[in-house]
Amino acid sequence: MYEPNNFTAIEKLFYRPIEAAIRWCDLIAHEAQIIESAWDNSDLLIKAFPQWPCLHTCVGKILDAIRNQEIPYGAFGVTVTPGTPVDFRLLTLRHSDLKRWILHYHPDQRPSFLFNQAAYNQKTIHYSTYLILQADRDALQVQLKVTEAKLQSLISELNAVGLERESLRMLAEDKQQVSENSKASFLNVIGALVNIMLGSSQSGRKHSIFDSQTSIVDSITAHYGEVVGLSKRSLDEKFAAGRRSLSKAKS
Repeated sequence: MYEPNNFTAIEKLFYRPIEAAIRWCDLIAHEAQIIESAWDNSDLLIKAFPQWPCLHTCVGKILDAIRNQEIPYGAFGVTVTPGTPVDFRLLTLRHSDLKRWILHYHPDQRPSFLFNQAAYNQKTIHYSTYLILQADRDALQVQLKVTEAKLQSLISELNAVGLERESLRMLAEDKQQVSENSKASFLNVIGALVNIMLGSSQSGRKHSIFDSQTSIVDSITAHYGEVVGLSKRSLDEKFAAGRRSLSKAKS
């Protein structure tokens, strides 16, 4: 959408070098006087207008940019191939090309004929400052990547610790389960032995000379009473627990 504030009377589609320099130096009020002089000889400008050294300097910058192919140029606003000879009085620079050149090679400059008032009032950043900020940004990006790598490594270590802890927990549970199963097996063996020793065959013949659990306990304590775990109290408890475990296993 067109906005009147984005246009100034000193803007043109293309400029001769002297016209661009006049606007760059904010000398539009003296444009007629300057144009009437021998402006086609830039060396005479400083002698004709010593009070405006900016004029000679800006013309020199523009011509140097044309010679070094930093900015496209043409004749009567029509761009030509770089290196094409053009009469100095016919030489022109398009508004958009001139603006891009100023932005790139003179970023601290914001002449009002190229930039609207809003852009002109913006705080400018010198090219060297831009390079410093860019270097700082690149350094921060490198530091960020290093930090991300360390974070990923830490996450991997934490995951490994978590897996190891889970494995230990499962192992402990397995050991506990094995321990419970082994205990039940031993009790079943004890219970079976006691029952066999106190039982009889189908024909009524006794399997042993023992007729009660007490007689078994007495016999063991008489022979092995000094062995740890074979006291009368311990044997009574183990035999009773074994017979209960066996009874549960059979039911």
